[in-house]
Amino acid sequence: MNEGYNFAGTASGIRIIDLVKQYGSVTAVDSISLEISQGEFITLLGPSGSGKTTTLMMIAGFVFPTSGDIHVGSESIISRPVHKRNIGIVFQHYSLFPHMTVFENVAFPLKMRKLSSQKVRQKVEAILNLVELAEMMRRYPRQLSGGQQQRVALARALVFDPPILLMDEPLGALDKKLRESMQLEIMRIQKKLQITTVYVTHDQSEALTMSDRIAVMDHGRILQLGAPEELYENPENRFVADFIGKSNFITGIVAEHKKNGFLVTSEGGVQFIVPGSLDLQIGDKTTFAIRPEKLVFFKDYFESGQRPGGWNIVAGVVESFIYLGDLRHYEIKLPSGDDFLVQIPSRPGVESWKPGRKVEVCWKHEDARVV
Repeated sequence: MNEGYNFAGTASGIRIIDLVKQYGSVTAVDSISLEISQGEFITLLGPSGSGKTTTLMMIAGFVFPTSGDIHVGSESIISRPVHKRNIGIVFQHYSLFPHMTVFENVAFPLKMRKLSSQKVRQKVEAILNLVELAEMMRRYPRQLSGGQQQRVALARALVFDPPILLMDEPLGALDKKLRESMQLEIMRIQKKLQITTVYVTHDQSEALTMSDRIAVMDHGRILQLGAPEELYENPENRFVADFIGKSNFITGIVAEHKKNGFLVTSEGGVQFIVPGSLDLQIGDKTTFAIRPEKLVFFKDYFESGQRPGGWNIVAGVVESFIYLGDLRHYEIKLPSGDDFLVQIPSRPGVESWKPGRKVEVCWKHEDARVV
């Protein structure tokens, strides 16, 4: 890793104000407002059609909003053309010039800005050192791997010291192992340069790994905004609980207030306790989410005859079992018809439960979340 690169740009915050984009009768982005701090790495996360890429393209200037405004620093950029926004952009398909070498590709935005040859060489060599490609500056894109091409595209987006970096699914064309490696590489460079970064992806694992904050989007709206841990542990609605990670959902009626919480009866007749701190009333119909890794098998954790306080225990039958190396993935069918997904870390001495086996599934009262 090169520590000598001097990022001459000044990162700027971004303020998105009531941004709307309509295509005829279709609203692609629906009144989004978002404050992005200087030097922050924020991810727009959502499925296809959620409006995340359209939002990014409006920041870049490739798409003009129907209404609303975008400020970089203290100035509106809404009326500026793309080439005057001075924003670095990396796309999924890196759009490298095939007839140019790595050096020439990275130098291109500097030559467009009419820097001297000496300054161009100095900046290109410095940024290629930062992305660890200096020894490949004379190669052509066709001679590079996918990960190397991605780093060239990143170097080209950063070489002119932009205040903002936009990245639209930049790792989508890479295999899983290389994708994970490049996530760490992008994080390293972003933290070193402290450049304000807006990253678009549909991959929730990628968003959790890389982001300071995540904006979960669907149908053109931001459904929840927060730090990765906050979104995972405290999803505000069913969409977020289901899209970020996996969740078991149980819909039930709050039947009784007990000293250790509320007794809930599911639509299938399963009874369980949820925390008394939740904002619930007797008779409320509510959906709860429970993460599959919060569930354990009674026999693995407790001695026979022991009924642990603070835990829910329900009986069921193993419907399927998948060994995933680091995890054991089970689908459990309850007599009520409810289904539970259980994920148990693989470790020596823990029995694998085969389909058809009767089991008892447990989770702590406080692990249920209202969605």
